[in-house]
Amino acid sequence: MELRLVRKNRARHHFVLLLLLACAGIAPASGAGGRWELLQRSVGVSAMHMQLLHNDRVIIFDRTDFGLSNLSLPGGRCRVNPRERVLPAGDCTAHSAEYDVAANAARPLFVFTDTWCSSGTVAPDGTLVQTGGWNDGYRNARTMPVCTGDESCDWSEKQDALAANRWYATNQILPDGRAFIIGGRRQFSYEFYPKADPFDTSVVQMPFLVQTRDPEENNLYPFVHLSIDGNLFIFANNRAILLDYKRNKVVRTYPVLTDGDPRNYPSSGSSVLLPLKANTTEAEVLVCGGAPSGSYNSTRGGVRTFVPALTTCGRIKITDAAPAWVIETMPSPRVMGDMILLPNGAEVAIINGAADGTAGWESASTPNYAPVIYRPDHSPGDRFEEQTTTSVARLYHSSAVLLRDGRLLVGGSNPHIYYNFSDVQFPTELSLQAFSPEYLDPSNDLLRPRILVPSPTGAASSVTYGATLALQFSVPASARRRRGGAGGGGLNEVSVTMVAPSFTTHSFAMNQRLLFLEVTKTAAARGRLGTYNVSVRMPASAVLAPPGYYMVFVVNWHIPSQGIWVHIQ
Repeated sequence: MELRLVRKNRARHHFVLLLLLACAGIAPASGAGGRWELLQRSVGVSAMHMQLLHNDRVIIFDRTDFGLSNLSLPGGRCRVNPRERVLPAGDCTAHSAEYDVAANAARPLFVFTDTWCSSGTVAPDGTLVQTGGWNDGYRNARTMPVCTGDESCDWSEKQDALAANRWYATNQILPDGRAFIIGGRRQFSYEFYPKADPFDTSVVQMPFLVQTRDPEENNLYPFVHLSIDGNLFIFANNRAILLDYKRNKVVRTYPVLTDGDPRNYPSSGSSVLLPLKANTTEAEVLVCGGAPSGSYNSTRGGVRTFVPALTTCGRIKITDAAPAWVIETMPSPRVMGDMILLPNGAEVAIINGAADGTAGWESASTPNYAPVIYRPDHSPGDRFEEQTTTSVARLYHSSAVLLRDGRLLVGGSNPHIYYNFSDVQFPTELSLQAFSPEYLDPSNDLLRPRILVPSPTGAASSVTYGATLALQFSVPASARRRRGGAGGGGLNEVSVTMVAPSFTTHSFAMNQRLLFLEVTKTAAARGRLGTYNVSVRMPASAVLAPPGYYMVFVVNWHIPSQGIWVHIQ
């Protein structure tokens, strides 16, 4: 009965949308697909890691021991690090860059110790806090502030800030603003950063990480999501637990993901916490892709076999009394894919990766060029839709992040030990692309909301937990309708979402989070045809939305506005 009602309501909404478009003289977009745009042929460094900051600049970095990059440090500056494995006598090239989205330009940044396969969060004040790496970077913490036109603004490093080597670890921001840092190669523990005592060298042992390690490891870069009860959902290999990190107690053990195949590095699948409804009592996690057991070892040695990647996704309500995995099938196999929550709250993009092999040096042979859109609220069997293909292979060490304008910034891919641009099947990629989902199609422009107040170009709005945020927005289609026509312009479909930008690396977008805000009032603005005021209530606590900067979007008929930055604390 419930399914019939959902289908009936969907059909009704579709009919109303078509009627609205017809009244406004607009033809709806013809099918999904999305489009690709080449932004930069080279930003000089390969985007192994990416993080959008609230100045609309993306911090990009790879590792320091790839050899010379294609981006010179300014002013003749060189990095001289005796512990450097490739160029200890000096390296005058950058291994990090700040990409200005509006200007479509990059400037070099100076990172000293090795950031290879590291992790990060954004602190409540907006500073990127980046931890771990390899070699001389194992226990380092680095910070990158939000730069405002200061070309000298750059990375700072703190030596031995961590208690354990964190290489292939995961970070998750907590309600108190600290980072929870878990795992890493041969590290079966977690710790917190920053530490109350700077001399604290203790870690908390994590038997779950020992239990989920197999001959290929397959439990690195664990998937970590902050649940709505304040506990941490942690997935490694093919299993998951719910951890009360304050008491170091496992409060729930989830069933093994049904097919039993591994989903974490190097059999790298991806995972998201699905969008959280306003005042929700439920939380769901989606895990997609990966590689069958033994796939990584099959790519080693003289005779190399590239096993087809997994086609399955597992979806589970982690708050249920008796949670169980539901298996769904993607249109194509995928390993090393990235999963990004789209700002309309109705879609998840699955992008990048390969159709065979695993993560690792030259460990995949068939790129998966076609992104997929997953619609969690659609009926089973009607949730996946393939999108327009790219011509660029995005394999090992690629990444993707959501931008405030609704596009996905896509970069990276270097399946080689060093930078390699010739005589290889998949050269090192220094390019940046943008993928625009179908909601950005020009045929949707008249239905696209535009936030007027607060100004999208102004400073971030400061809000507190449980407070009301007032927004004013316009919808062109509503302004084109004759006065006295059917009211509302379809505004019963308006929602407001709040998105935490992710730190993306190695197929996992850390700290990614999307919440629907409670709409308390919507009304037409007096004397301004096509303009509306909407009031929303912010999340009640930091458990639902850890303190920091978020992008807020107005969504009309699944078409999002450009976002505005909001700082909640």
